[in-house]
Amino acid sequence: MKSLPQPDCRTHSDLWKRCGRCLHALLLSMFFVGAIGAAQAQQPQAVFATKGMVASAEALASQVGVDILKAGGNAVDSAVAVGFAMAVTFPRAGNLGGGGFMLVRMAGAAASVAIDYREKAPLAATSTMFLDAAGAVDKDLSRFRHTSVGVPGTVAGLLLAHRRFGRLPRAAVLAPAIALAENGFAMPAALAESLQGRRQRFARWPATMAVIFKADGTAYRAGELFRQPDLAAVLKRIAAAGHAGFYSGTTAALIAADMRRHGGLITQVDLAAYQAVIRPVISGSYRGYQIEAMPPPSSGGVHLVQMLNMLTPFPIADWGHNQAPTIHLMVEVMRRAYADRSQHLGDPDFWSVPVAGLTDRRYAARLIGNIDLQKATPSDSLQPGRPQAYESPETTHYSIIDAAGNAVSNTYTLNFRYGTGIVAAGTGIFLNNEMDDFSAKPGSPNAYGLLGGAANAIAAEKRPLSSMTPTIVSRDGAAVLATGSPGGSRIITSVLQMILNVIDHRMDIATATGAPRFHHQWWPDHIRYEAGLDEAVKTALRQRGHTLKKVKALGSLHTVMRVKHGFLGFSDRRRSRGQAIGVDD
Repeated sequence: MKSLPQPDCRTHSDLWKRCGRCLHALLLSMFFVGAIGAAQAQQPQAVFATKGMVASAEALASQVGVDILKAGGNAVDSAVAVGFAMAVTFPRAGNLGGGGFMLVRMAGAAASVAIDYREKAPLAATSTMFLDAAGAVDKDLSRFRHTSVGVPGTVAGLLLAHRRFGRLPRAAVLAPAIALAENGFAMPAALAESLQGRRQRFARWPATMAVIFKADGTAYRAGELFRQPDLAAVLKRIAAAGHAGFYSGTTAALIAADMRRHGGLITQVDLAAYQAVIRPVISGSYRGYQIEAMPPPSSGGVHLVQMLNMLTPFPIADWGHNQAPTIHLMVEVMRRAYADRSQHLGDPDFWSVPVAGLTDRRYAARLIGNIDLQKATPSDSLQPGRPQAYESPETTHYSIIDAAGNAVSNTYTLNFRYGTGIVAAGTGIFLNNEMDDFSAKPGSPNAYGLLGGAANAIAAEKRPLSSMTPTIVSRDGAAVLATGSPGGSRIITSVLQMILNVIDHRMDIATATGAPRFHHQWWPDHIRYEAGLDEAVKTALRQRGHTLKKVKALGSLHTVMRVKHGFLGFSDRRRSRGQAIGVDD
């Protein structure tokens, strides 16, 4: 098996010898300082291990995943345990009340398997449910009320993965999460600060306040024991009864009752009907590597492959990392992919998504035909393309690869940080606000500024469009890289830049993660960029006609890579104090 074309991250000496263009990236990883924070100023090294690796946004959950591997579990057992543990230790995004997507590649398999456990609109949902009397979108209804909650899919998705590919008993993979919820854990300083910072938002919901603050209303301080008995009871029911332990019986009744009390739409019938589904993986190739990612209702896989297809003809490695010609081309490619997203992507059970056309290299060639390498394309002059002609008929992420080569890339979310901010009384479960990911009104942007139309209109039992992009990169039939990110509409471009940084620019995964990122999504028509981008490059981009807007952070990648003698892991420091932890002899 060939390794990814980059030097061992344990030393930078190869960078000087093998690839002069990497010097710029190396210097960036060592010296750039700014809004990403002081932790990024001195980029930590990737973690190395010989028997497997777990990289997630939360250290306790990463350790749970490693303990499961040491107990004889495979990567899927570990991923399921991490998913349940993060519902306890990382409540801003880890969840039982949300949904997501998992990519699984078992060693020796011909392809990965895509598990769709995205939330669904309740049976009572309608296309106009978030419009006021004047026909405008009521953002409070779509984001911060019980009406904004989609039927949760996380429990169904994790259990489906475990049934199909796990090795350990269900009770064993849930045991760590149950212990963390029932016995408690020392409140991390970051979590204490995050919860206190959202007190005003939580205050409207007594059930939420009862879970995350003390009985007298005071906040937990860093280091104090934080217990969640209601959540522990839910986890025990899932361990005992599996799918039925969440989607029927006591837990389902509690969620439905909370909905009735507050004008929500989810009923016990909605919960009982929910199922996660396995879908055909999106697959493409890039410079000799197989790229596998999630299919619709995620737009991530389609547009990741579409953008890589458009970039393939160009020598971006020779142009240099984060140099003006490279960024200009990548922005033009992003602009065209996101224009297509606005019209063609939706739930494939409700909308005919032209997947084959969008990911066809001939369509990519047509799209790049009108790119001017010296001048920006105004977004108001660019419309979604017609891929049908090429048809043949707050989110968090974690990555795991085990010693046998089984790989999991999983992204799941509540949408906003802590979702609606609502905890269903008696459950300890934060509820999502994924209904805002639908197009509440054609042409009206959602919370991430994304435009949509009929393909993503609200309908009963429909899954909202997503940008989640869990990705596995393989070569010679074996997984060599698992990566993904939170970040709403910025997820796809974050994953794209990770792949390009490693394959084209030959960076180790720590440097590839720490390098400044940028993003364009058709509308609004500007490049969002992080601190650390060279001033001369920004000037050259403006001369080409681009508008630039500096932002704090774009995405938060959590990556595991298989190398010659083991595994490398790295967790981005932009948005959390995550941790990659390895398994050794």
